[in-house]
Amino acid sequence: MRLHHSIDLSTRAVSSEQKSGDDVVKAGRHLIAHTLLEAGVAQQDPLLPDAPLIFSAGPFAGTNFSNANRLSVGCKSPLTGGIKEANAGGTFAFAMGQLGICGISFTGAASEWTLLHIRKDGEFEWFDASDLLGLGNFEAARHLHERFGKKVSLALVGPVGEYGGLMSGISFSDTDLRPSRLAARGGVGAVMASKRLKAVVCDLDRMPQLADRKKVMGAVKSYRKMLDAEPAIQAFQTTGTAMVADFTNQVGGIPVRNFSNGRAVDTAHGVFKLGGDFIREQNLSRGGEQTHACMPGCIIQCSNVYADADGNEVVSPVEYETIGLLGTNCGIDEPDDLAALNWQANDLGVDTIELGATIAVLMEAGKGEFGDVAFMHQMVEELRAGSELGQLIAMGTARAGESLGVTRVPVIKKQAISAYDPRVIEVTGLSMMMTAQGADHTTGNLPSYDSAGKTVDELVAVSLDIQELCAAADSLGLCVFGRSVTNEQLDFIVQAINDAHGTTLDAAFYRALGRETLVAEAEFNRQAGFDISDDELPAFFYDEALPPSARTARFHAADVSRAAQAVTING
Repeated sequence: MRLHHSIDLSTRAVSSEQKSGDDVVKAGRHLIAHTLLEAGVAQQDPLLPDAPLIFSAGPFAGTNFSNANRLSVGCKSPLTGGIKEANAGGTFAFAMGQLGICGISFTGAASEWTLLHIRKDGEFEWFDASDLLGLGNFEAARHLHERFGKKVSLALVGPVGEYGGLMSGISFSDTDLRPSRLAARGGVGAVMASKRLKAVVCDLDRMPQLADRKKVMGAVKSYRKMLDAEPAIQAFQTTGTAMVADFTNQVGGIPVRNFSNGRAVDTAHGVFKLGGDFIREQNLSRGGEQTHACMPGCIIQCSNVYADADGNEVVSPVEYETIGLLGTNCGIDEPDDLAALNWQANDLGVDTIELGATIAVLMEAGKGEFGDVAFMHQMVEELRAGSELGQLIAMGTARAGESLGVTRVPVIKKQAISAYDPRVIEVTGLSMMMTAQGADHTTGNLPSYDSAGKTVDELVAVSLDIQELCAAADSLGLCVFGRSVTNEQLDFIVQAINDAHGTTLDAAFYRALGRETLVAEAEFNRQAGFDISDDELPAFFYDEALPPSARTARFHAADVSRAAQAVTING
């Protein structure tokens, strides 16, 4: 049994509904898609008070089931105008699960900036949050922990969210109390801020009740053994997500200088300092951490704590997407420079993908030079101050590019393309084109898939298959970095769910959950006014051959749509 709380911020009224069985299991991205669709908000302004903001925790939340405590945050995106589910690691879903909460839906807007404390005794306390306004997230978190102690998890909207910046996310506590795990994409922070909800403090307590605790604990142990034996997981434990940079750089698919090149360094003739191998060796030599869990119980530990030359912590984490967009895409080649900017982004609570893509577009417009770190820090300070230029940056890549008259703007559905050039890493590119979520690689990422010689029909089928599995994982609070085990053990995962919640689901449930999610998201965007033209890549991907491979994008949105319909009909 779990509770879903509906909170009207304008009146502070809380209504709670008991959920059990399938209603607890069908969580996360699935719950968000169906709730928003049924609420009929597809054509509404996402920043109006009645627009819902949803936090949803998966069926294993609150337990130590590895990589199963991710939190889904959902709303209509003010950045894309379509549906958005942004998920994050950290401890907030863990805390919700420990308090027996499967979901929180916020509507309305408080009259003043507000802080909500969800207590372990089931009570809700409300406080004035005006003393937190304008503070960076790290300073705000320090104040909150002084007030509420360490046995809490935080959800924070940062300074950029306060003034409505569309690249603002919602920041959550990691296992060491840093507010550095972001539900980053789509402007979810702007939605939280539009409700004048500055922060939510959620108590930690104890493992929630389970239908068969003994069997679930047995599944936890078995799953850990599977992960430990998997080579891909061992690579994550050793090098973290930064290892992806070595691969994408080698194949010529990492974004460099506003997606004008696919390779930052020819490693046959130089050292790629933003690659996972270099960062790992340097960080370890300085006393940094290379195996760090962002959420309780996770043994993948793909995060890190980056140290400077004196062994002092700079930021946690430095991850691949930040390397690709805030790093190579802006012409940076030194990890120390990247780490300093990464900390600033975390302190502001903004999406490093959107930030890096936007700064690169400013460089494309001649406002600064690629590789000019001082210029980048200046742009971040403009963002922090909320100056006229800062507010333009805060609106994201598409709007900044349009305002500056830039033609090479790497977005789909007004959201910045992730760190996989679609001319080379084609399946991921197709996923970013097709998804209702905007240009989001997490919806279906297969960076190492060899697409050479394959047709659009073949590649779309592969993309839809991984999209289905990723949508299911996002709906269950599972981190996709465990997919080399999870996707091969669907019977095991579903049985563990049955043991946890007394359900009688079969293995087919997993994929069906993903399919239902994708269908609902597509319908939401259709109602919001999206059509095939919104799936098209920007023209320069088709017109410009990418060095060093000299490849251009092969598939247009109409071709992709036809292939997707054929897969749906045949499947």
